[in-house]
Amino acid sequence: MKHTELIRQMTLEEKASLMSGKNFWQTQNIERLGIPSIFLADGPHGIRKQAAAADHLGLNESIPATCFPTAATVANSWNIELGGKIGRYLGAEAVSQKVNVLLGPGINMKRNPLAGRNFEYFSEDPYLAGKMAASYISGIQTYGISACVKHFAVNNQEERRMSIDTIVDERTLREIYLTAFEIAIKEGKTKSVMSSYNMLNGVYTNENIHLMREILRNEWGFEGVVVTDWGGSNDRVDGLIAGNELEMPTTAGETDEEIIQAVKSGKIKEEVLDESVDRLLELIFATEEVYNNPQKEFDRQEHHQVAQEAAEESIVLLKNEGNILPLHKNKKVAIIGEFAKEARYQGAGSSIVNPSILDNTLDCLEESGIISMGFESGFDRYGTKNQKKIDKACALAKNSDVVLLYIGLDEATEAEGLDRHSMMIPENQIELLNALYQVNNNIVAVLSCGAAVEMPWINKVKGLVHGYLSGQAGAKAILRVLTGAVNPSGKLAETYPIKYEDTPSYNHFPGKEVSVEYREGLYIGYRYFDTVNKDVLFPFGFGLSYTTFEYSKIELDTEGVTFNITNTGQREGMEIAQLYVGCNSTKIFRANKELKGFVKIFLNPGETKAVSIPFDDKTFRYFNVKTNCWEIETADYEIMIGASCADIRLQGVITIEGTGAPLPYDNEQLPSYYSGKANIVSLEEFERLLGCKVPAAKWDRSKPLGYNDTIAQCEYAKGGVARFAFKLINFSHWFLRKIGKRSTANLIMMSIYHMPFRGIARMTGEVINMPMLDGVLLIVNGQFFKGLRHVLSEGRKRAKTAKAKQKLAQTTKEA
Repeated sequence: MKHTELIRQMTLEEKASLMSGKNFWQTQNIERLGIPSIFLADGPHGIRKQAAAADHLGLNESIPATCFPTAATVANSWNIELGGKIGRYLGAEAVSQKVNVLLGPGINMKRNPLAGRNFEYFSEDPYLAGKMAASYISGIQTYGISACVKHFAVNNQEERRMSIDTIVDERTLREIYLTAFEIAIKEGKTKSVMSSYNMLNGVYTNENIHLMREILRNEWGFEGVVVTDWGGSNDRVDGLIAGNELEMPTTAGETDEEIIQAVKSGKIKEEVLDESVDRLLELIFATEEVYNNPQKEFDRQEHHQVAQEAAEESIVLLKNEGNILPLHKNKKVAIIGEFAKEARYQGAGSSIVNPSILDNTLDCLEESGIISMGFESGFDRYGTKNQKKIDKACALAKNSDVVLLYIGLDEATEAEGLDRHSMMIPENQIELLNALYQVNNNIVAVLSCGAAVEMPWINKVKGLVHGYLSGQAGAKAILRVLTGAVNPSGKLAETYPIKYEDTPSYNHFPGKEVSVEYREGLYIGYRYFDTVNKDVLFPFGFGLSYTTFEYSKIELDTEGVTFNITNTGQREGMEIAQLYVGCNSTKIFRANKELKGFVKIFLNPGETKAVSIPFDDKTFRYFNVKTNCWEIETADYEIMIGASCADIRLQGVITIEGTGAPLPYDNEQLPSYYSGKANIVSLEEFERLLGCKVPAAKWDRSKPLGYNDTIAQCEYAKGGVARFAFKLINFSHWFLRKIGKRSTANLIMMSIYHMPFRGIARMTGEVINMPMLDGVLLIVNGQFFKGLRHVLSEGRKRAKTAKAKQKLAQTTKEA
């Protein structure tokens, strides 16, 4: 331990106090020993340090900061150096706002297109996500602060996120859901990790010894701090035993007492507590330069320019029929769509940023050189149908050469705490597009959303520019792509299926009650579509340019692959070359191909460059469930260089000597996995893959409700008051949606409906404690008067204790 001498001077009570927050965003301090508090703030794509009352839902406005493009957007750049640059600027802003720990980046896999936080995550591919995350982390930590990679792990749905049990086999866990974290932690050297809300195979992640001790600590050698997601602690002592140091937010000393009693009873050794204290102290002192440096305002305009550069490199050109883009300078253009007036540039929830500057399309038109014929909103932002708006838009489109149509998903559709209900964009936008097509078929759609959407309307647009959620400078960046000032170079970091039903996890998303089963195994995203040769709308890695590139002269050896790329077009541009590897053996089931490297290069017209992509320790490995180790199979491997996973330009074969491990599977027992057709897997076959029985996925409605049951389960409560409360919550949600207050309605789902009862205590700090919650549960389970007496009695005790603490603190201060 690094801080043994300091820890020796601490009382047991002081050690325990450090293990949970002082308030909503700060850690506890110990003045007599010179241990300061540190400040944690949300910030995957911009600092969210709240000036007013703290919350975890993005309700209260934060101090202005640069809103960079979201992770889902920047992943389309495939540019590690750009990720590092964004990280450095995020780190500089964190220092300027006295933030020690920046809570990001988020790197969970995009298992399903409807997952509510997909806009915060990089990719469906762990290699791409891991490399981008590592670059962000390195950049953020340049300034001496800490990044906090999240949410560890397999946190892939928002519905019931604080209690859902994720059932996944070990190989899929390692290869798909943990590889990005492994890369981020080993290469990015993050100082902190955030545990996720959910359970993993029956154990909450922050209490999961296999995940936290065996893999994170022992296998990967992580020596930093693990912090819970806000309100994500279930059993505080079990979490501490697993190595989860910091619980956030504050519990007003309630869980401190649990730790103290656990040490005194021998349930946990004080040496284990000391280890956790030591790691937290290291984080505190390693980031204390934040306080030692004089506060320095960042250059808002410079940071805004970096946000614009990031957006420009991340925009994806998906369609360009008849070279309608870039727009010709003499074309008269109609600007249509609500998002042109008020840009859709970020997600909603804990990552929401108060932008320091905000570009909007209409404000940037003159500078872009576009000849605008005018603007019409065309549709209501939140889905209400309005024929008058459509008629006005069509009248404008009739008299224009080209229609720029700004469409996408609204803020109430993509938000933390909620999964989307469908992959469609709102119907009123599609009606507008259909109407415009009747009067002018020269339509260029500009799409703004943070995740994949269905596009049954794709044949009615000649151009399609996808800006994703491109941050505060995204509107100007998109105009620069539309006019050709910037040659688009982004490529998709996720697959766009033709329809949602084609998605491999369609039958098992989201988990509605107790658990969610990852029956598709390894086959998420392109791994599934490519293996079973399923048509998609746009493949992983796809993106168009205003120039063309030719690949040639592939050479292979055991160190890597080299090849040439030539810009065969008429203008400069950047190309993303992707390395995929496929194993020719059929002894172990695998995807047809997997991304194992990539590079982005700039080329002038006619220029040729030699490109090298080295192999690394992840190029040929697979996780063997018999040996419980990473192994390599002796086989011939296809080495494929592509412009996307579906556009392979160069191929070669290399023979690799393996590790000689025994085969982990019987192919006759796992036909769906060996064929890749893992979209419909029987329970029996999934259990053979797991190597154990699958737990019951439904609630046991005969049991009384407990700490980890959700408010939604009050529908089945024995207590009439609880059932009435459930009906009231449901009615409120329905009514608010009916009158158009969708954002407010969403808050009910986010902060009440799917909240487990323990979350009431964990998220309210001093207002409701666990003994009071016991009384609430008595009421819920049909013992109204007993429960009410218990709540009132424990409330009085809590108030008395709080008053005594306040008096003691005042006396100590005066002394």
